[in-house]
Amino acid sequence: MTEMQSKTDQAKTAAQLTKASETPYPEVARPKLGIVLCLLSMLIFASQDGITKVLVKDLPVAQLVMVRYWLFLVFALAYAACQGSVRASFRSRHPWLQITRALIGVGEIALFAIGLRFLGLAEMHALYAVFPLMTLALAGALLGEFIGLRRWIAAAIGFSGTLIILRPGAGVFELAALIPLASALGFAIFNVLTRRISQDDAFATNMFYMAGFGALAVTFVGLPGWVTPTPMQGLLMGILASTGVIAQLLLIQALRYATAATLQPFNYTLLVFASLIGLMVFGELPDTWTLVGAALVIVGGLYAIKAKG
Repeated sequence: MTEMQSKTDQAKTAAQLTKASETPYPEVARPKLGIVLCLLSMLIFASQDGITKVLVKDLPVAQLVMVRYWLFLVFALAYAACQGSVRASFRSRHPWLQITRALIGVGEIALFAIGLRFLGLAEMHALYAVFPLMTLALAGALLGEFIGLRRWIAAAIGFSGTLIILRPGAGVFELAALIPLASALGFAIFNVLTRRISQDDAFATNMFYMAGFGALAVTFVGLPGWVTPTPMQGLLMGILASTGVIAQLLLIQALRYATAATLQPFNYTLLVFASLIGLMVFGELPDTWTLVGAALVIVGGLYAIKAKG
């Protein structure tokens, strides 16, 4: 999961599932339906971030992540059982990489939630959207994947958009703006590890390790600091955890009808949905520089998808 990824939260989870679920399905190609399902999952992920922004004001981040991972673990076990055997899902050719990946995933989600305490949804997602380009650079450096001039140009465009949003030296830079960038870097590393591990381990194994060790790690932190939620907060926590699973199931179903390459550009609608929610729910109006920078980040990401060399 994105992401829990999501993502799950993880908006972050969305891209993960897109990469991890590239196994072809025996379904009739219906790309329009796949796109609709993908857009719906992006809307849910953005709504989750809105709920998280409300909850992190009064509840510990570790507690929110912990509840999401508990439900994620149930989902992962059910998925493994449907694939044949939970025990088989525990067998990995890269157990230490799996555990490292799971811990990075937890940290990335927690960082994103912390960032929502200080930044608006549009700004968070505009900066976080640079993670595909970070993944591109890391895949070239760590996995030896061929990048090519056009993709380096795409990365330059995207990173220039990030600098426009940050505006270092212009007197408006906030240290809090580094939080979504750190989260994006964590998710980029997570994706690179996923590519490496997925060469040998099944998707069910990836899910099992991420959910199991992620839930174990965050429980050690979240349980001692548990704060009893109000009935409304408890309801929102339940919605946050359950909709993460729903969004990921929608994304998996989308991949039955459309290829990952077809759906990837639509992952950027997460930024659009998050910006609209930020405006309508929290009254957050992104400034011109944020909009310009976000547009460049998206252009760079889309160009990287299309570029072959």
